[in-house]
Amino acid sequence: MQDRIPRMKELIALLSEASRAYYQESREIMSNFEYDKLYDELLALEAETGVVLAGSPTQRVGYEVLSELPKEAHPSPMLSLDKTKDVAALQEWLGAQEGVLSWKLDGLTVVLTYEDGKLMKAVTRGNGEIGEVITPNARVFENIPLQIAFKGRLVMRGEAVIRYSDFEKMNAEIEDIDAKYKNPRNLCSGSVRQLNSEVTAGRHVNCIIFALVQAEGGEFSGSDTETGGAAPSETRTDARDLNNSVTRRFAWLKEQGFEVVEHKQVTAETLPETVAQFARAIADYDIPSDGLVLTYEDIAYGESLGRTAKFPRNSIAFKWADEIAETTLSYIEWSPSRTGLINPVAVFEPVELEGTTVSRASVHNISIMEGLELGAGDRITVYKANMIIPQIADNLTRSGVRDIPKICPVCGGETAIRQENDVKSLYCTNPDCQAKKIKSFTLFVSRDALNIDGLSEMTLEKFIGAGFIHEYADIFHLDRHRDAIVEMEGFGQKSYDNLVQAAERASHTTLVRVVYGLGVAGIGLANAKVLCRKFKFDFEKMRCASSEELQEADGIGAVLADGWCRYFSSEKNNAIVDRLLAELDIEKAPEDGGEDGGSRPLEGMTFVITGAVEHFANRKELQELIEEKGGKATGSVTAKTTYLINNDVNSTSSKNKKARELGIPILSEEDFLKLLDGVD
Repeated sequence: MQDRIPRMKELIALLSEASRAYYQESREIMSNFEYDKLYDELLALEAETGVVLAGSPTQRVGYEVLSELPKEAHPSPMLSLDKTKDVAALQEWLGAQEGVLSWKLDGLTVVLTYEDGKLMKAVTRGNGEIGEVITPNARVFENIPLQIAFKGRLVMRGEAVIRYSDFEKMNAEIEDIDAKYKNPRNLCSGSVRQLNSEVTAGRHVNCIIFALVQAEGGEFSGSDTETGGAAPSETRTDARDLNNSVTRRFAWLKEQGFEVVEHKQVTAETLPETVAQFARAIADYDIPSDGLVLTYEDIAYGESLGRTAKFPRNSIAFKWADEIAETTLSYIEWSPSRTGLINPVAVFEPVELEGTTVSRASVHNISIMEGLELGAGDRITVYKANMIIPQIADNLTRSGVRDIPKICPVCGGETAIRQENDVKSLYCTNPDCQAKKIKSFTLFVSRDALNIDGLSEMTLEKFIGAGFIHEYADIFHLDRHRDAIVEMEGFGQKSYDNLVQAAERASHTTLVRVVYGLGVAGIGLANAKVLCRKFKFDFEKMRCASSEELQEADGIGAVLADGWCRYFSSEKNNAIVDRLLAELDIEKAPEDGGEDGGSRPLEGMTFVITGAVEHFANRKELQELIEEKGGKATGSVTAKTTYLINNDVNSTSSKNKKARELGIPILSEEDFLKLLDGVD
């Protein structure tokens, strides 16, 4: 037994750190596959030895929540589910009972409480015993009704999620590759736990209900249970039957206006084909999911089985049995980023997985490489996490980590291994690394910044590598390198002429574009507009402003203000900006404060946009028009909102309901355009 204890301690430390990173910090330091494998190993060792050490994740549900949000204890612990990857095990578990099979959603679990028909409280799962109160944020979830017909006390559990389609749209609007969000779950977790609900409102968070916990008072009464509550007495059917059916509870919740998890009734006989149906659907399913959940349809039967210290016995999770392929690791590719982080990517002999050919998988950091003892030439097994993202499952030969580059593969500068939060990563130490510059210049020439046609990231990489561009001002002196550019592969006289002309056009610009193009941390296009208006388009005042002065601008908090001050406290940055300004012809500051000299008839008005648009390419385009005309566009309806814009004026959406409650006019696009014509 003694030789088992050290390994158990090692496993507890590894699993605890991985869970802390995942649940508290919304980051991953090991794959789900690796976590499950280590967890199962610890479980087996505990069973073998009969010893369970303090702090074992097999006995804990989660970890302490660290944030400034208020904390609240759950009335009863929110337990996790036991799991299997075997359909036959699911059939055996279900036996002769009927079951309900549903998606296991991959977001952030929240508990919603309604009283007198109104949303009163929302609390995250947290560590299963204590969660964070996120009520203001829940009120701006896109699909949550703020008021329902049922007037009793209603408690439900749901999963806050961001759909893949919304996630991809948000990422598409981010020019900087390094600034793009990593995955929907991490973005959702950060969005739900914001201290500012306006940020949450802009993130398209939805809440999918998967369990009714309590429904009492009002027109009927139900008991407080682990997975259920009650059904409406007005159906005039047997109350016990209604109170004892998971599917009927889902139907009742839908009648109240909630979106419930997609589900199907099953028996042991129909279970395999129903699992197969879900498996076929996952490739096109828009909501992140990492498996399925099987629950007894007969609630009383499920509750009669009780629970273990960690798991309820009325439900079980099904994790997809990953399709695993064996291949050979060809080499590790090291990919530098704008932040200086050099990411390891495993490149292996191509294999077929889940119907597609894959040959690359991110390894994330050196700590994961060391855990896998990963070296070129090793035989590895690979899979697709959640049937989507290629990952390394195991290393069969484990030759060991070697050949970590001592110099950056882009600039040749020295590299350094840094350890943060017990995770080792590789960084380029050269502040003038071309990789860092490429990302900065890509932002600088982008559409919303200087908008220089022809300077793609690939072209910038060539020019920077050739020494043509060292700083922003050099873009306007490409004529110094005419002969070399014309002779470069993919170029010629015409390409060169077009590029020089594009740079000349871009030199006549606005201050908003320049401020955004500098790439100061956190200063996107909207914040650039806010700062220019705040300082009346006086750039010198803007860059010399104190943090306190900057924070007087709408939407500029301490973090953004301090970042701005740090940027302009650098003599080097100021010199670069001065040389850039010498090349630019910046439009005269408009007398009325508009960024382009146009009128600002919507000054002082606040708009919220919801639903599909018809006269604009998208809602962002409408938002930009509002801001251009002096108005402000926010994500949530409040007492400060002037108008709600929704083409479906009679919609019963949460935003429309809120607007009616507050007496805020709801405009269609046609109404808005008429309003604009009338005040312009």
